[in-house]
Amino acid sequence: MSLVQVVNLGHAYGADVILAGATLSIEAGERIGLVGRNGTGKSTLMRAIAGMLVADTGAVQVQKGARVGYLQQDPELPPEETLRDAAESAFDELHRLHQQLHEIYDQMATADGADLNRLMRRQEQLDREIEAAGGYTIDHKIDATLHGLGFTDAQFSIKCKDLSGGQRSRLALATLLLEQPDLILLDEPTNHLDIAGRIWLEDFLRNEFPGAVLMVSHDRRLLENVVTRIVEVEQGRLIDYPGSYTMFRKLRFERRLTQQRAWEKQQTEFKRQAQYIQKYKTGQRAKEARGRQKKLERAKEDSIERPLELDTFRLQLPKAPRTGDIVVTARGLSKRYTNVKLDGGEAGDKILFHELDVTVGRGERWGIIGPNGAGKSTLVSCLLSETPADSGSIRLGSNVIVGYFKQAADDIDLDRPLYRHLQDIIRKENPERELSEQQARDLAGAFLFSGDEQEKDMSVLSGGERARVRLAALLACAKNLLVLDEPTNHLDIPSAERLEEALTIEGGFDGTLLLISHDRALIDATCDHLIVLDGFGKAEVFVGNFSEWQDRETARAAARYAPSPPSEKKSKPSKDEGKSAAAAPKGALSHLRLEDIESRIETTENRLREVDKELGDLATWNDHDRAMALTAERESLLAELEPLEMEWGRRAEIT
Repeated sequence: MSLVQVVNLGHAYGADVILAGATLSIEAGERIGLVGRNGTGKSTLMRAIAGMLVADTGAVQVQKGARVGYLQQDPELPPEETLRDAAESAFDELHRLHQQLHEIYDQMATADGADLNRLMRRQEQLDREIEAAGGYTIDHKIDATLHGLGFTDAQFSIKCKDLSGGQRSRLALATLLLEQPDLILLDEPTNHLDIAGRIWLEDFLRNEFPGAVLMVSHDRRLLENVVTRIVEVEQGRLIDYPGSYTMFRKLRFERRLTQQRAWEKQQTEFKRQAQYIQKYKTGQRAKEARGRQKKLERAKEDSIERPLELDTFRLQLPKAPRTGDIVVTARGLSKRYTNVKLDGGEAGDKILFHELDVTVGRGERWGIIGPNGAGKSTLVSCLLSETPADSGSIRLGSNVIVGYFKQAADDIDLDRPLYRHLQDIIRKENPERELSEQQARDLAGAFLFSGDEQEKDMSVLSGGERARVRLAALLACAKNLLVLDEPTNHLDIPSAERLEEALTIEGGFDGTLLLISHDRALIDATCDHLIVLDGFGKAEVFVGNFSEWQDRETARAAARYAPSPPSEKKSKPSKDEGKSAAAAPKGALSHLRLEDIESRIETTENRLREVDKELGDLATWNDHDRAMALTAERESLLAELEPLEMEWGRRAEIT
């Protein structure tokens, strides 16, 4: 039996049908991405699977004994507990087992005979259950998970009631990952994660989490690297695609193209029949025409639905005036905030960047990346002279026209229809270039607003829809320097892909770009330079895209934490050994002297103790690369130790 079966699920909110005959099967250990436009029913489906919503029709069947965990957008946390204690609550069941084991030990102290045998069997059972639930290594797991999701040791003692909204969401995610249910339902898990947190989550879900995953995410890179199957919610139904996100895009385009051709062929036939009926509805063929009319009406009831818009971009962006060769120059730029609240609640100075030199040339695309709170938005504000720097000089090039997308909107007329709002913004920014109503509607359509949606007042639009409107207006206002601060925060995947295409030269934008984002796919596709802030005052300029920077960082980490070569005092393997002992076939160590084997066992065990000591230090887990390198080395040492011990034991038996 499947872990979860969703059968013909149907649900509506009033007259708005969200799900209509949705069917899904989830197997143990599967990684599934759930995608679709905002408002199509993804969260409704997940809430139904989690048992938090009873659908109007259909059923959800969960395998007996299986545990389902759901990441809610607004989690409930114990207000008086500290952050770390709340995370440790994921192991309440393990603590209960430990308590039972202690009680068994107490009883065994005075038991004998049959009672003692019974207690020993119960002890063995509890030991197995404790090992399955995490054993005695939960402190490492808790700290590694909290560090991976961006928390510092200083924040562990903060009470849940004092956490920000983003911190609460990250803590809820950490607790859920630590609980390790059989199926984990993740609804936008990256909403409050920076790039490092997203990479950690990606690695955890792919390599460490043993259960099944059903995930709604707008992070295309996360979907690409984790899931092996995509389920799209479209017009109330679920459409299954095998493979990665890239394969899904290819298969979806082919499916829609086939559907479009079938729909067009059907429409041509409907038109031909309608013309026949109109021509012969009176006269000798009137009876036949009436028969055809009935057949046509029945055919239309069961007709092929018109496919959603194919992935094509039809917007012609206006050309902005040409800037000088240099768009922005900064020399010796520094910024710090004094007497601010730091991690753990204490006050102190926060250095954002120091002595930073940047030169942005015409047509270059710069991504600004770094942890949450590192100063990315402040840096941009300084470069645009909106926020004064502590020191350094800034110069804007000649003929630069700035278009600035901020996270908070301050220029929205809530009482205007969407298409009229676009007209107003462009008229305000470019009085000489006024959009007609049709041009405004075409612009809205290019950013995925259908005809009916274009009539909506701005006041009733969601946050993501308003962001799309603002981006559409900005791109159509002929700016030659676009500054975008987290533009995809509230966008669904189709909208993010539409923006990505618009920002490329092929998509119509040939100006200069400064982009703040945690969206790795967007940065990779649009940026050829990076400014990397580390959150501790260091800023680096890197020429290349995000993948190239990440490859360099991975290579650096591997070189930094590679095990040191053995010293001259250690026994050297003979040239005939070739491969390491971990990979040696049976008998490959037989040529070594017993003293050599004992020496190598001692050397390996000594290094293993050193690694375990480092892994036992909480400070190690503040450095994700270091912790992962040590973990990998520990596994390698254990694999090397096993054949050595087997060979030593074989010889001991002989003697």
